[in-house]
Amino acid sequence: MSRWARRVPPASQSNAGRAAPAPPAAAPDAEAWMVFGMRQLLALAALLTLYVGVGGAVLEGPWWWFVFVLYALHSFILLCVAGLRAGFWHGPVVYWVDIGWYALMVHATGGSASPFFSFFFFAILAASFRYGFDTGARLTLGSALLGALAVLAGQGLATLNVLLLRTTFMLALGYMVAFWGGLAVEQRRRLALLRDVSRLSNPRFGVQHTLDSLMEKVLRYYGGSACVLLMQDGGGERWLLNTVHHPRTGRPIGRTHADAAAVQPLLAPGPTTVLLYGGRTFAPLPGRLRALQASDERPGWHAADPDLADHIADLLDAPGFISAPLPLRKGAGRIFVTGERLRRGDATFLKHIVQQAFPVIETIDLLDRLASDAAFRERRAIARDLHDSTIQPYIGLRHAVAAIRSRAGDDNVVAPDLDHLLGMCADTIADMRQFARRFRDGRQQEPELLIALRRQLNQVRTFYDVDVTLEAERVQTINDRMAAQVFQIVTEAVSNICKHTSAKSAQVRLAIDAGQVAIDVANPHDGRAPPVPFRPASIAERVQELGGTLDVATHAHETRLRIRVPI
Repeated sequence: MSRWARRVPPASQSNAGRAAPAPPAAAPDAEAWMVFGMRQLLALAALLTLYVGVGGAVLEGPWWWFVFVLYALHSFILLCVAGLRAGFWHGPVVYWVDIGWYALMVHATGGSASPFFSFFFFAILAASFRYGFDTGARLTLGSALLGALAVLAGQGLATLNVLLLRTTFMLALGYMVAFWGGLAVEQRRRLALLRDVSRLSNPRFGVQHTLDSLMEKVLRYYGGSACVLLMQDGGGERWLLNTVHHPRTGRPIGRTHADAAAVQPLLAPGPTTVLLYGGRTFAPLPGRLRALQASDERPGWHAADPDLADHIADLLDAPGFISAPLPLRKGAGRIFVTGERLRRGDATFLKHIVQQAFPVIETIDLLDRLASDAAFRERRAIARDLHDSTIQPYIGLRHAVAAIRSRAGDDNVVAPDLDHLLGMCADTIADMRQFARRFRDGRQQEPELLIALRRQLNQVRTFYDVDVTLEAERVQTINDRMAAQVFQIVTEAVSNICKHTSAKSAQVRLAIDAGQVAIDVANPHDGRAPPVPFRPASIAERVQELGGTLDVATHAHETRLRIRVPI
């Protein structure tokens, strides 16, 4: 299987959010310092062993001292770099260089009788417990090969029996170390993922955002090509199919609706069955089976229907996949992860992931429904208050202006101004009535957000003679609550430009950028006076409550607000 993100060192996982005191933030640096310190200790021990000359550690020639001196210098440089540079990168290449040094040491000190054969296990152990089984197994094979070549280059086949014993022991013990190291790495990664999915998202972003986040984390963990989530919608009659693809494809998250008949093949494995499909051409499963399954009714893995698995693979357009049922209190569903060389442990852990995550998701859904119902009732009350306390006074103002216009007559010098004021009152009353109607119904979708912003900016152009241009890119994913917050932020920013500057133009840009709502509001300067640094307090408080950031950039000819709010 492609190990995209499976090879991420476990030490890089975040420890935030634990109730117990977290380990020091520099844990990866401390680990590097420990490993490089042990390497330096081994180098000094090798030099001391040669100096004492006990146990057969005798050099084949005096010039071989340079190997040990250079290895000690190499270890000292790595130790210094690890101490001076935080987050120093050291990949498996460092350990491959180490076993090269150890092969030279073995060749220099008698071949099969060399006491430095045990040094190979340092590289195997350090790499296995940091990078997992695959890296440890490769280093084990490389150590056995280089050690054998070092002995054969110096002694030929004279000590073949001892060489075979040492090589066999190295392969056996190295494999065990790599296996246990891989288990430790995998368990740390699994615990980190389970911790992340238990606190997936802020409920204010809604269930769909939480589902997308879960699928992205699962796909990143398995390194698969796609993650597909099938579940019933709110009514239970139609099904929602969510698809997240590998980032290299550049494809966006897909959401499609399907009826019950179309999704039946995907649900055919059963409501409690975990399914593993190894593919038609490559089957790394026992007995050359293409498909295995396990269920609550029949514990353990056993053969699954290969035709059914082939059909599901064709629907998913995948060479192989694992699938687990969703533990929903109401309705049903399944999750699929497609990829190559997926194992039984991967399928079992996928079931544990959804069992951990979906109770949280259903809780978020319940909170979202309660909040939406409460907000709907509150919107209706606010809409009534808005009509009684705001719209009615404007209607009275329009009647008063109309009366003054009637008394002034057509030949009065203020008649055009009164007509203009009367038209502005009528437009404002119509906009407020429409806003109250939309606010009461709760329709704050993406098109409504842009319509509301354009209407507001047109009013700014009419009242303040400030031309504000609006640019919007990919804002269709903004949900209703975030749309309301974006509307308030943009309105306040434009209002500040109108009230506190002499600018006659401004620019507003909205976009979705790297999982954030990007809001840029800029206005030019006349260039006669340098801009005064400031920070809009109300906007800053609103952005901070949303977990975002606000930057104010003042230049010689422009002031720009850069607002980033996570979605």
